[in-house]
Amino acid sequence: MTRINRRRLLGLGAAGVAAAGAGALVGRSTAGPAAPAPGATIPVSAVSISGEVPFYGEHQAGIVTPAQDRLHFVAFDVITSDRAELVELLQEWTAAAARMTQGKEAGALGAVGGVPEAPPEDTGEALGLPPSALTLTVGFGASLFDERFGLAARKPAALKPLPKFPAEDLDPAISGGDICVQACANDPQVAVHAVRNLARIGFGRVSVRWSQLGFGRTSSTSTAQATPRNLFGFKDGTNNLKLEDAAMLREQLWVAPGDGPEWMTGGSYLVTRKIRMNIETWDRTSLAEQEAIFGRSKGEGAPLGREKEFDEIDFDAKGPDGEPKVPADAHIRLAHHTMHDGARLLRRGYNFVDGSDGLGRLDAGLFFIAFQRDPHRQFVPIQLALARQDALNEYIKHVSSGLFACPPGVRDAGDYWGRALFT
Repeated sequence: MTRINRRRLLGLGAAGVAAAGAGALVGRSTAGPAAPAPGATIPVSAVSISGEVPFYGEHQAGIVTPAQDRLHFVAFDVITSDRAELVELLQEWTAAAARMTQGKEAGALGAVGGVPEAPPEDTGEALGLPPSALTLTVGFGASLFDERFGLAARKPAALKPLPKFPAEDLDPAISGGDICVQACANDPQVAVHAVRNLARIGFGRVSVRWSQLGFGRTSSTSTAQATPRNLFGFKDGTNNLKLEDAAMLREQLWVAPGDGPEWMTGGSYLVTRKIRMNIETWDRTSLAEQEAIFGRSKGEGAPLGREKEFDEIDFDAKGPDGEPKVPADAHIRLAHHTMHDGARLLRRGYNFVDGSDGLGRLDAGLFFIAFQRDPHRQFVPIQLALARQDALNEYIKHVSSGLFACPPGVRDAGDYWGRALFT
């Protein structure tokens, strides 16, 4: 059997099994609840640490889904110039993603089935593991809309390049990409397995441009989750958008009719930034200075001058010396939505430690992930204010960047990622 025929067989077989599996979700012992009706909000109580997140729906999973503990993010370059091959790949990826989020193997024949002389249709390292709340979220980069696939006229205006921000030092080798996949799960092996199998299925049509592992989510996307901490030891994302606030999500997160190309309606725009933290320098900074830089207490996470984490910030409050209790260059002041005409982000960032830098320091920091309705009206003004004035800049450096258009969700087993873009 030739490579392309075997590839087509995988796509058709996986799609058929995914269709059958969609109707059998309720009967699976490891499965979560049945897939919700289109547009329904998934309650946080419906997803257990080891359970299943519904794959099909109006929006892609992995955006407002309660943030899982582990991340494997990957950006691919498309190396085929054949539009039909790219569409076929997206169909095969979607079928495999639907299976893996149910805790199944990537291909219909699995890791040990099929012809012994042929490579397995799953790599096997997740055999026996539960779904672990795996979500797979796909996005398309601006470079996908060049002349190769005839998509230039369908490129969203929101995918125009981000501006050059002060003091950033971006590495092109770990920035950008034609297609991204965000794999989140509560078991790192499940997340890595998912990305590995998508890369395996895509062999000859895509190549990995860069990838990033993350641990310890740095934000909460549900009111049922406690606020986590970043590697500086501070609570991160206290004022994040939450899945329970449907009205705010419609205003700030989801692309609405008339915002841009119709194929993006119901989708969202994703910004990634790899932020290196100078943690050794930070660890020698006094507690008082650390709290002034963030504008919050390190223990409770309360705004300075307040007692509890979720107390409203009083930016006008003055200390005994007449200076603002929340300094003018404090991180929470500069990032707050009241300073940016109400612009807010849904953050899903993760901590990372990528070994050492060869100079006796840990290569560690924050892999920032934010979804929004329009990055140039939300992320850009917020980041410009931070890049120009934030006291935290002494301890961090932005070293990679990505901007991707994440289409709406996959409706059923006959649909696939990006179908509306290509049809």
